[in-house]
Amino acid sequence: MEMILKNRLNAEDVQEVAERQMREHLSLEIEGTKIRIEMVLNVLLKAAIERQSVEAVCADLEDIVDSNTLREALNEALMVEELRRHEAGFNEALADCVPSEMTRCGLGMAIDLHDEPFYGRSEELRAYTVRGEAREGTTYFWRIATLYVIWRGVRVTPALTYVLPQEKNLDILQRLLNRQADLGFRSKVLYLDKGFCSGQIIAYLQDEVKLPAIIACLIRGKEGKDGARALCRGRKAYRTRYTFTDGATIDLAIVPTLKHNLKTGRAKRTGPVYVVIHLDWSAKKVQQRYRRRFGIESSYRQLGQARAHINSGNPALRFFFLALALLLINIWVCLRCFCSRLITPGLFRLQLNRFRFARFCAFLRRAIEQAYGTAISIPIYSF
Repeated sequence: MEMILKNRLNAEDVQEVAERQMREHLSLEIEGTKIRIEMVLNVLLKAAIERQSVEAVCADLEDIVDSNTLREALNEALMVEELRRHEAGFNEALADCVPSEMTRCGLGMAIDLHDEPFYGRSEELRAYTVRGEAREGTTYFWRIATLYVIWRGVRVTPALTYVLPQEKNLDILQRLLNRQADLGFRSKVLYLDKGFCSGQIIAYLQDEVKLPAIIACLIRGKEGKDGARALCRGRKAYRTRYTFTDGATIDLAIVPTLKHNLKTGRAKRTGPVYVVIHLDWSAKKVQQRYRRRFGIESSYRQLGQARAHINSGNPALRFFFLALALLLINIWVCLRCFCSRLITPGLFRLQLNRFRFARFCAFLRRAIEQAYGTAISIPIYSF
């Protein structure tokens, strides 16, 4: 990302960087007599950082076309048949925000799935959602998968992919690992969530790509009798060999913990349990290192702070706003590395409280409102 070479970062600079990233990498072909691409991009940015709808933003800004015109232009530019092309554009934009100081080798990397609930009943829209366990009042979800890099005080998302219902987790993993290789990243350890704990994925990592990895293991079976739950005994963490029901033999790291049931007053031994691939770490070290993966959950919480409200019937537009939230987080991370780095010898360090995400959003909102004006009055109907 081309940076602003001066001694201050102001709101207009933040708007310029965000607008340029979207214009250069996202294939939004929108032009007309009243509507311009800059106008559309700024409306989308403001809707995202304020978690509002496009309609609300159009009503709030003065020098903007009406929401119906803008919505029609977006639906024409974002066709669901070109979903993967738009995904590729976002991946280019995400990669362009990776700080230049970040090394590409020996990094801890995580891959995870993120779901946003879907409450509609349209079969056309449900064809682009995945089924999952019931939560938040639904079993249908818009799903994306992200590749997450952990490097010192910097956490960035260099790649994402949209997940469709017919795709398997192995296909998603392969797509993100291929993207990782294209970007030149080489992971030291790959951290995966329970959703990726399957015989196919373990065999792929263990035998085909031979990639060191730690996967959170699903704990099944009855306590003290069978399954992985039977291994959660004693008080000391340990490693052991275990054979799944499909015949796959793996290394497990078990860290027994005592969990109390507030209703019954009884306590029982439980996990966590981890699948360990091509690593000779102790069970305690596996647990300590896996805790670094939880940084990816922070990026998903921030995603909720920069996701526009939408009830559109266009699946491509729904995926677009999820990806846009991640792109805004990456832009913020890159700008923070640029303006908050401490000038000290030794390791790369940041003054984290100098440019927080809330300030980034405030800068972006103020610049857009200054450029397009805001409504400060409404008409009164008279009889």
